[in-house]
Amino acid sequence: MFERIFKLKENGTNVQTEIIAGLTTFLSMAYIIFVQPGVLSQAGMDFGAVMMATCLSSAAACLVMAFLANYPIALAPGMGENFYFVFTVVIGMGIAWEKALGAVFISGVIFIILTFLRIRELIIDAIPDALKSAIPAAIGIFITFIGLVYAGIIIKDPGGGIVTLGNLHSPPTLLAIFGLVFTLLLMVRNVKGALLIGMLVTAGVGILTGIVTYNGIASAPPSIMPTLFKLDIPGAFGLGFFTVVLIFLLMDMFDTIGTFIGVGQATGLMKDGKLPRASRALFADAFGTVAGAVMGTSTVTSYIESTTGVREGGRTGLTALVVAVLMVMAIFFKPLVSMIGGGVPVMNGNGIFMYMLFPVIAPALILVGSFMAKSLSLCAWDDPTEAVPAFMTIIGMALTYNISNGLAFGFILYPLLKLMAGRGREVSWLGYLLGGVFLVKYCFLS
Repeated sequence: MFERIFKLKENGTNVQTEIIAGLTTFLSMAYIIFVQPGVLSQAGMDFGAVMMATCLSSAAACLVMAFLANYPIALAPGMGENFYFVFTVVIGMGIAWEKALGAVFISGVIFIILTFLRIRELIIDAIPDALKSAIPAAIGIFITFIGLVYAGIIIKDPGGGIVTLGNLHSPPTLLAIFGLVFTLLLMVRNVKGALLIGMLVTAGVGILTGIVTYNGIASAPPSIMPTLFKLDIPGAFGLGFFTVVLIFLLMDMFDTIGTFIGVGQATGLMKDGKLPRASRALFADAFGTVAGAVMGTSTVTSYIESTTGVREGGRTGLTALVVAVLMVMAIFFKPLVSMIGGGVPVMNGNGIFMYMLFPVIAPALILVGSFMAKSLSLCAWDDPTEAVPAFMTIIGMALTYNISNGLAFGFILYPLLKLMAGRGREVSWLGYLLGGVFLVKYCFLS
């Protein structure tokens, strides 16, 4: 049955590989199950209800991705979008979270319309080869940076700088370093499922050493009713919401495009610079956003952590199906998921909370990012009109901690440099439009 639905042999994979890939992807992104309600609860939303909405909207979007697009791409509420939702819209602008959910819903509907008009697919096809080469590597460096931060190897500089080396003697950091070395050992020995085995062993060592707290396996699921159908769509049309909806739209659109290109290049699914069935995959993303707003969570988007499953051999929608099933199961196995995907708090000498580390999943992110840098060899580094936008895409994505910002650097610089070199005809009309869109985005953000 799986062969007929997902065309496993045609894509050079099998059921076992896809299940391992799905497990690996899920474990790499399971942190969102706890991070998302932790963030949105600061807007006055019920923690348990947001957790339910997170799991169910992710599962729904993954099912659409699996059966409609047949891609190994998992979806869940996006990091970045959730912070904008809480700290800019709700807290910063003083807008009720119900109205903010209404804005997310409207942006999701616009996503769907743009998808059916094939505008988002046209955007993917119009991205220059230089940026298509840079985006996977940029995302890889971004993922590695996230992994190093999650491991505590890199931290925010308390002395006033930007970042610095963390405390390598901290138990959670030592656990992450152990996981990194152990997983590397499995990889160089060509052990199948190295990332998944590495995470499970790291979690086990964490429990034995007391770094990871064992709180049981299963628990009763919380109620979703405090957020279900609580969105206020009419209220979303109030003063200032054009800006809010537009930013939700742009953040999700370009985060998704970046992820699709990164995963597409890593899997070899990109054909002549184009992603087959892109409109179907984009619809899954848009559907997830609409479903999430109805259930009670912020923008659902495609997860770059999908590359961990791709690294394990995931090539079809069966990987996404496995993630969907595990997201639903997570509702009943909250303690188990929290042990692997949850964070470990780090305290200072006075017992005051400093920051959260994720030592179990950090090694996988660090390693997956390193494998994505190979696309850099495809860029024309001797041509500054190609090299500078590519390089700034890479730097922008990592240093701003945001996929969309990195894309903006590249999309704005590429047509600008071509015009300055007298080679403006090398840029399509859509390339100029995208550069302009990003400029408009930052005007609104300002």
